[in-house]
Amino acid sequence: MARQKGIIKLKGTMGDITFYRSKDGYMAREKGGITAERMQNDPRFQRTRENMAEFGRAGKAGKVLRASIQNLLRTSADRRMVSRLTKEMVKVIQLDAINPRGLRNVIDGEAELLQGFEFNIHGKLEHSLSAPFTATLDRITGDAVIEVEPFIPTDSLGAPSGSTHYKLASAAMDINFESGTFVSEKNSTPILPIDTVMTTAVQLNNNLPENSVNPLFLVFGISFYQEVNGTFYELKNGVYNALQIVSVSGTP
Repeated sequence: MARQKGIIKLKGTMGDITFYRSKDGYMAREKGGITAERMQNDPRFQRTRENMAEFGRAGKAGKVLRASIQNLLRTSADRRMVSRLTKEMVKVIQLDAINPRGLRNVIDGEAELLQGFEFNIHGKLEHSLSAPFTATLDRITGDAVIEVEPFIPTDSLGAPSGSTHYKLASAAMDINFESGTFVSEKNSTPILPIDTVMTTAVQLNNNLPENSVNPLFLVFGISFYQEVNGTFYELKNGVYNALQIVSVSGTP
């Protein structure tokens, strides 16, 4: 590479020379790299092509999963969630023991690896809600249920400063990663006060198709609100809102 000199600084490509700006100033270097044709056909890049195919498949799978709960992710996802989810999807695909490298997929992989995935790494569920709960995912009946034991909000919620209320939410998803389609159902509590009164037991029911042959997912989370003159405003700083994949049932 070479440093650009002179009054006029260039950025872009001219012929075989690429001009760019770095922390060291304006630089120039000869255009290089592997051509697309060589990447697609050279036997020496077979492994690279296989990895690229599976990475692309992981990205598409993550996109479908996100689409199935898009409204919940609006305030419960960190900026690097997409890349983190893709990374986990790659791990799922790599455990496909049926198909050859390059053709492995999520359906034949181990979708259960996604259990425990936090969509907001800055607001983990265990930090925002310490009350005991159980997650049930029944493939035969299609029932997907979250049951939360009674708790005192001021003791069991890691609520952000200024919040006065909260809401618990769940969603169940039946996802066909091969076709890119899904069935999902969401349920939530009303907006509830953060006070010292013991709650009643909470049950969030979601219904999926019976006897499905697709991977099933159950997510559970919490979001916080501030009441001002009778109006509830959702806190959108993204630090405390939590959403986690709490149960997964891979293909039968």
